[in-house]
Amino acid sequence: MFLFLILLGSAIALIVIGAVVDGMLYLLSTGVLLFVVAVLYLLVRSILRSRRGRPTAF
Repeated sequence: MFLFLILLGSAIALIVIGAVVDGMLYLLSTGVLLFVVAVLYLLVRSILRSRRGRPTAF
């Protein structure tokens, strides 16, 4: 969860800096990409965690 929060905080900071400073569109796009990676990380982690707790049926 700590990694997700670090990724999310970094993404938000890059998005804000890229939107405010003129000519920093690459920071905005990097922030959006980092945000997508953070959400995908959380999704994969939750799917793997839910599969691990499920008992197998015979």
